[in-house]
Amino acid sequence: MGNYKIENISATISYIETHLNEKLDLDTVANAIGYSKYHLHRMFTNTVGLTLHNYIQRRQLTKAAKLLVFSEKPIIEIALIAGYESQQAFTTIFKSMYKQTPMEYRQKGIFYPLQLEFTLKTDPSTSHAVIQRISYATLDDLPNWMNFIALVIDGFPCLAETSHMEQVTQYISQKQMLIMRDGSTIIGAAAFSGLAGSIDFLAVHPQYRRCGAAKAFLDFMICNLFAGREISITTFREGDKADMGQRAEYKRLGFAESELLTEFGYPTQRLVLPPKQEKSDNE
Repeated sequence: MGNYKIENISATISYIETHLNEKLDLDTVANAIGYSKYHLHRMFTNTVGLTLHNYIQRRQLTKAAKLLVFSEKPIIEIALIAGYESQQAFTTIFKSMYKQTPMEYRQKGIFYPLQLEFTLKTDPSTSHAVIQRISYATLDDLPNWMNFIALVIDGFPCLAETSHMEQVTQYISQKQMLIMRDGSTIIGAAAFSGLAGSIDFLAVHPQYRRCGAAKAFLDFMICNLFAGREISITTFREGDKADMGQRAEYKRLGFAESELLTEFGYPTQRLVLPPKQEKSDNE
């Protein structure tokens, strides 16, 4: 993708950020940016991996969630700020994404984002060499870590930043964190437990998800860490509206459904990848 297209998507994101308190839709944003809505929809989706509608919805709900925890504004007022015409409509979509009503979320008093603002890399590489360049993360990667997490927050329901950073530091110290970089930018990461045979999280920068980065991580782990073993990973349950494609990607990579779980109060499902069968000499 040319730099000018990425600059236009960045301008689109900037427009959305400055108008989060308004009712936003594809027509409104396309008119403001000066693109046809069909071209903008295709360009935005291809660049960041989710539709403009989903991005706007998740950003406005994140802002609403923050107001629920850190302000005393009535829920109906927060609903209007988030672009909804009624408290009922707001409550329905909020619960489908956060798994609790706005009132329950306010009473719990713990804020976590559905979607943070995207800051795109202006010159992403698509070379096979970059995707295959996997190494163990080091503590030097920590300063750039939250910039990466801001781009892949859709894969981390209920993320609590402080405890997350403690966990990441522990994975790095135990050499259980793999990382992929494009220059100084973190474009992918995978944490694993060798003892449990599990991938504890796997995340790829949106601009690199179409380049085979997730498969490269999985192939590396199969060859170097989990040879001949079953591998498990947990993800969103089927039909979860907060899932922006992680479940489908894991199933495309060969994972199969296993038991339903609840992690940190969030409904998830365990998926498993059976051991790769070695071919016999006769095959």
